[in-house]
Amino acid sequence: MKRNQGFTLVELIIVIVILGILAVTAAPRFLNLSGDARASTLNAIKGSLESASALVYGKAIIAGVQNQGTATVTDPAGDIATVFGYPAATPAAIAIILDLGEDDWTVVEVADAEPATIAITPGSTAYTATEEQACQVLYTQSTEAQAKPTITVQTAGC
Repeated sequence: MKRNQGFTLVELIIVIVILGILAVTAAPRFLNLSGDARASTLNAIKGSLESASALVYGKAIIAGVQNQGTATVTDPAGDIATVFGYPAATPAAIAIILDLGEDDWTVVEVADAEPATIAITPGSTAYTATEEQACQVLYTQSTEAQAKPTITVQTAGC
């Protein structure tokens, strides 16, 4: 009688383990999971900026300074410089409203930007607003009364 021989259970398990090891080491090279994570985090920062600036604007309304070009709103975390009621585009104001960790985020003023603009980048790499390969959130302060600040997310370099 002829016996059909196949693979043993041990051989199949060894092959599956080897394929699993290859998949774990090769998959991150083909999938840009870290870039997607950075882009999602930047979108979360944008949402936080929108919410925080709305809260600051509410405090400015209560203080009656929402139509002033420059003013200060008092917060338990510190005094927040405002422009037409919204947070000014300064690292100090952004640091108070977002409380970003200095080790994880870089908050810098964009040179020669008119109106004033802040770039928030993950890590210690600071970009400028004109770089096409940037991974950052740009916060441009309000330019007139009752005009919201502009918040832009650039994810091309993430």
